[in-house]
Amino acid sequence: MQARKNTRQIRVGPVPIGGGAPIAVQSMTNTDTRDVAATVAQIGRLEEAGCEIIRVAVLDLEAAAAIKAIREQITIPLIADIHFDHRLAIAAMEHGAQGIRINPGNLGGEEKLARVADAAKAHGVAIRVGVNAGSLEKDILARHGHPTPAALVESARRNVAKLEKLGFEEIKISLKSSDALTTVEAYRQLSAVSDYPLHLGVTEAGGLIAGTVKSSVALGILLYEGIGDTFRISLTRDPVEEIRVAYELLRSLHLRFRGPELISCPTCGRCQVNLFSLAEEVERYIQKIKTPLKIAVMGCVVNGPGEAREADIGVAGGHGVGIIFKKGKIFKKVPEAELLAVFLAEIEKMTLEHQ
Repeated sequence: MQARKNTRQIRVGPVPIGGGAPIAVQSMTNTDTRDVAATVAQIGRLEEAGCEIIRVAVLDLEAAAAIKAIREQITIPLIADIHFDHRLAIAAMEHGAQGIRINPGNLGGEEKLARVADAAKAHGVAIRVGVNAGSLEKDILARHGHPTPAALVESARRNVAKLEKLGFEEIKISLKSSDALTTVEAYRQLSAVSDYPLHLGVTEAGGLIAGTVKSSVALGILLYEGIGDTFRISLTRDPVEEIRVAYELLRSLHLRFRGPELISCPTCGRCQVNLFSLAEEVERYIQKIKTPLKIAVMGCVVNGPGEAREADIGVAGGHGVGIIFKKGKIFKKVPEAELLAVFLAEIEKMTLEHQ
């Protein structure tokens, strides 16, 4: 693991970004922002899962105005996602947005960008300069031929310079492509020439499997190389799944630990219990737990306690009976019909002991 790059620090609300602060986990709602109740409910589930910064789409002035009511009912910072209309950016900040995501080049010129920068200064709001491979400036795209890493970096630096010219530097930057390798190389190049904090992400990554793999490959490489201050796993799913994947990625790199780690075997011919169902039930149960335990769900009593001896607590199935073990030592034998209930009760006890 390479040392993390020491970027300059900004704040999105109370959350520090860059400058050695913990890598922050973000997501974005997929509700209609104008539907305050639905948006607040989804943000509540995201908060419970560990989301630390949330972004909402601002399509019109009604959505911008809804930010005030949403902010009053959530505890994590809120970023307004703005495209094309500088008035929406200003209105969102006036109604309480603590960050905005813009592409400075598509707001209608320097005068309108200046109004946005002035409003951000007045309200203490950070700006994310968001560059996407699908919306590069025409001259940059013509010069590079297609959305290369260098093209993304050139666009980002051009748009950051526009804000710097206006005396605004509370900036973080994102360079997003749907191609994992383009994403990696673009962030590498930008990190080498800029000390602004970076928000990582692979855009349009796909569904649960494809999106998790593509995002984990690209972001895993970058985080391993010390690049990145915030990130989002983008999935065509319930955004709560994005948070779960994000923390598993951070855990696998030993960067942050939140909640239990579940290890389970892929099953083989020795398995005599419905391990898929057992593992799914355990995984569902531990989502509410914040204690960083290591929990094992294994298919047979032969290998269970041995292969998972480092687990704080584990279960291994057998023929009509299973065992519960702690740190590799058998704790109790339980009839298969009672195995799940007894195991979850033991996890609950262990959680209380660690509080």
